[in-house]
Amino acid sequence: MKKSLIILISIVLIIILLSCIAVFGLNIGNISINNVKDSLELGLDLNGGIYVVLEAQTDKKGEELNKLMEQTKSIIMQRVDGLGVSEPNIMIEGNNRIRIELAGIKDPQQAIDLIGKTAQLEFLNPNKEVVLTGKNIVDAKVVYKNDQLGGNKPVVSIEMDDEGTKIFYDLTKELSTRSTRTDKIVYIVLDGKVISAPAVAEPIDNGKPIIDGDFTFEEANNLATLIRAGALPLTMKELQTSIIGPSLGLEAFEKSIFAAGIALLIIFLIMIVIYKLPGFVASLGLVLYTLIVLYFMVLIHAKLTLPGIAGLVLSIGMAVDANVIIFERIKEEIKSGKTIRVSVMAGFNRALRSILDSNITTLIAGIVLYFFGLGPIKGFGVTLIIGIVASMITAVLFTKYVLKLIVDITGNKNPWLYGVKEV
Repeated sequence: MKKSLIILISIVLIIILLSCIAVFGLNIGNISINNVKDSLELGLDLNGGIYVVLEAQTDKKGEELNKLMEQTKSIIMQRVDGLGVSEPNIMIEGNNRIRIELAGIKDPQQAIDLIGKTAQLEFLNPNKEVVLTGKNIVDAKVVYKNDQLGGNKPVVSIEMDDEGTKIFYDLTKELSTRSTRTDKIVYIVLDGKVISAPAVAEPIDNGKPIIDGDFTFEEANNLATLIRAGALPLTMKELQTSIIGPSLGLEAFEKSIFAAGIALLIIFLIMIVIYKLPGFVASLGLVLYTLIVLYFMVLIHAKLTLPGIAGLVLSIGMAVDANVIIFERIKEEIKSGKTIRVSVMAGFNRALRSILDSNITTLIAGIVLYFFGLGPIKGFGVTLIIGIVASMITAVLFTKYVLKLIVDITGNKNPWLYGVKEV
């Protein structure tokens, strides 16, 4: 009995300690652990940002369309990388749509404009004839040059391939010999709009021309990103766009956590009132369950979304349901005249099959949602899968072990402590 009491107290203290670390974090000497709220990666709906759904405007089908969609996705990914967005979520939906989710972005409209542009870069001679296109561009980056006022201004430096270098050298060599400025102009056109029209002063033989314009750094960087990534192989139409402010996402997150906390407290109270000691054990198990789910999500860098919180709450309900089934079976065994120790073991054995059936079917549903769902549906599936596995561990293994310790401490008497009024 004494040994069982020490183990039970140790378990309770460990759960309390882990709960405090989860809420407040830990900072002792060289050991520093952030609280769960700061460690969790929040999804688009909680962290703020944008999602855009683009639809390809094409008659192509089958394998050809699949190849073009993969190329388009790859180019959009390069453009998004230029924005400095961490862990963007870009996926192909169906056959001809691409969904882009960017969490935590500061300028959503800038991102939308950058993602959807066709980025067709062309170099035109004074007769407005296309001489070079973006396919001859190897790299583009922002550099600074001195302006007329003695300051630095951002410009875009372009690096061409061998073919482009030769063509551009021949063009600039010819234009540099002309007498009037109009006859020396090279028009640099992006998506049909002239963005720069410099006059050639001398031949450029290194294949590294500069696009000079009235750019801010952000504008120059966006232009360099577009040129570097290249043109989209398909014309994409903006089908759906949603901009979520970080304050709105944070408010939704705070309210969801508050609601979940209230729900847990009510569950604890009801379980303890109805089932007494087993209800207390179930409450400990639910706390441990929540800790397992949250820390595991931090470990695998899973993004928490509002649907994910819903999946977490649903799996809490599954864990409570499993406990109710077990405790009702135990009460039935006690009422039949069996000892408490035998009733606890028999109750778990009788309830196990029902618990496995319900949890396995829900687990299968979660796996299907994860592999075939998109966006928020996938987040719901992730937390549901993790939650179901954690609930099985806590509702069956943990609860059974702790109840056996309590039976050792209380002995085979006083059925009231197990929610049975009379035998």
